[in-house]
Order: sequence, then C-alpha cells, then structure tokens
Amino acid sequence: MIDLHVHTTASDGTDSPEEVVKKAEELGLAAIAITDHDTASGAAAALEICDKYNVEVVAGIEISAEFKGTEVHILGYLIDPHSRALKPVLDWVVNDRNERNRKIVGMLEADGYDISLKGLEEKHPGTVLGRPHIAGWLMEKGYVSSIQQAFDEFLADGKKYFLPRTYLPLDEAVKAIKNAGGVAVAAHPLQYMFTDEKLRDFLRTAKAAGVIGMETMYSLYSQEETRYLENIAEELSLIKTGGSDYHGSRKPNIMLGIGTGSMAVPDGYLDGIKAAKRGYQR
Repeated sequence: MIDLHVHTTASDGTDSPEEVVKKAEELGLAAIAITDHDTASGAAAALEICDKYNVEVVAGIEISAEFKGTEVHILGYLIDPHSRALKPVLDWVVNDRNERNRKIVGMLEADGYDISLKGLEEKHPGTVLGRPHIAGWLMEKGYVSSIQQAFDEFLADGKKYFLPRTYLPLDEAVKAIKNAGGVAVAAHPLQYMFTDEKLRDFLRTAKAAGVIGMETMYSLYSQEETRYLENIAEELSLIKTGGSDYHGSRKPNIMLGIGTGSMAVPDGYLDGIKAAKRGYQR
C-alpha cells in the first residue's frame, strides 16, 4: 500500500518530515507523497533523509486555487522541490496567507485574546502558517477545547474572525506544478460539494489546464463514492490516485496509510503518475 496525500510540520501537519517517513516504514507502506500546503520544503526535507528508511518518498505539494468562485486544491507529484519556477508562485501564495494571518490575529488581539503573530511564528518556525495554527493556539490558551471548536466558533466562513483568501487561478496552479517538473492531480473532488454537473465541469476544465488525474480514493469516501469517482475518471480519461490527507494529531481520526481505517491505495496508482510524467517529458 501507499499514501499519496501526506502533510508535515512544513504546513499544517504535526509530524516532521522524518517522523512521517519513519512512521510509514513502521506501517509497511511502500511509498508516500509529501504534499504540504503551498510549500515544497517538507518534500525537500523528506528526500534528504529517505535513504535511512525503506520507503519511497515522492516529492509533492498541494496548491490552493480557484475555480468559478470555489477554493479547490491541486496536488503536484514528482516535482523538483527546489525548482526556481515554483518560488515566485509560492511566494505570492505565502504572502497572501501571511497578510490574512496578520489581519485575523490583529482582530483577535483587539478583542482581548492572548495571541500574537510573533508568538505563532516562533512556535512554528519554517512553517507556512494558516488558520489551523491559529486554532491550535486558541485551544492551548483554553479559549476552546478542540481545533474544530475554534473553527466552528471563531474561524470558519461566516464567523467573526474569518477572512477570505485570494487564490491562484486554476490554470496558474497547474502551470506552476508542470514548470516544477511535476504532474497535477485534482485533490479530494467531493469535498467541494459540487453538483454532478459542476464536478464534471471542474474536472474537464482542470484536464484542459493540464491536470492528468484525480483522487478517487480518500479517507472520507465510502466505497460507493470511490466507485462513482472511478467511473468519472474513466469517462474523462483521468488517472486514479488516492491518499489519506494525513495531518498527524491535527486530524486524529485520519491515520497514515489507511485513513479512517479501511483505505488501501494500491502501488499501481504511483506507477500511473510516473507514466504520466514520462508522457509529459515526451
């Protein structure tokens, strides 16, 4: 088995890149893809230590993008994590995130909450900060009892401390991945709550932009939902991929490799990604 959707402390996971690789070896996984949000630093760190473990590490990323007013996520696989082509794109994304963080933290501070952007940066050095880190701080300070409560009461869309982000256009996110030597895949397509018609519209548009596959197997999907996505993938000639979206203790119900307990991504899915990259290179 493999897991093609894994987060580390480089973004909003709680395990370091090496901890994730070590855990994957202990679980007997053949390969994992490090796909941190809007940064390739976790993948780069994992590649540096992967020779110590009997696990294949795939360098990846998960880029937030926009499709017709909805936030969507595009996974990039087999990228060069040090690619110069990625830097200006990710700098733009991270700067937008940082400005949003500054404003959210400022609103919380103004209302008397014990929080500071400097404190968050010191607590999570070298990390692309986001709302999960703010939620974790609120939990540690005792304002809420869980990350979910922090979102439900403070940070979710419609709540007082929510601010929207500016996202890359879908085609720009795909272009960044391709320019970094990778292949692009649509992440967890049912999470966007699209109708069947809009889901197909999204996937056709993504394919036209250069996306070659979609996550058909995901921690939160039932067998019926997976079959539904597999049928769409075959209909649109997209390769099938899968992953847990592991975040460590930040999402305690999702386990590395098996998701909520029954996910089993075959290693052939990685073969499909590699074949797609060879096709790009031709």
